[in-house]
Amino acid sequence: MDRDGEVILKKYSPIGELGDFAKEYAESLYESTGHVTLISDRDTLIAVAGASKKEYLDKPISTLLENSMDGRKILMETEAGEFEITKDHPENISSFVIAPIIAGGDPIGTVVLLTKDSSVKMSELESKMAETAAGFLAKQMEQ
Repeated sequence: MDRDGEVILKKYSPIGELGDFAKEYAESLYESTGHVTLISDRDTLIAVAGASKKEYLDKPISTLLENSMDGRKILMETEAGEFEITKDHPENISSFVIAPIIAGGDPIGTVVLLTKDSSVKMSELESKMAETAAGFLAKQMEQ
């Protein structure tokens, strides 16, 4: 309830329960890879490491991230270009990996590794790291 006695309904985000845990995992991935690390639920980015929180945190996710979840597929891009990670905010990205978080058979979020450094390209290693992170977060949600 707010001050005026009105009931406020908030959309439930299962992965939101991981809050601090997702932030710590993002920090750990960033420290080990050096790549910007983002974790989202189905609607917004809930954890940011290696980039401006103001630029990404709590921002709505793009169609690109939605497609990874809906297709239940890891997306990897190694050619630089303009991509949207957050909705309606295209940015120049050199390379990225997006792994869907699938818990109980349902897509509930994504793990994103990205770089704007044109000398760096994502590889199978980053893909596996993002996939492992997504799998681990999914297992936490299923407990």
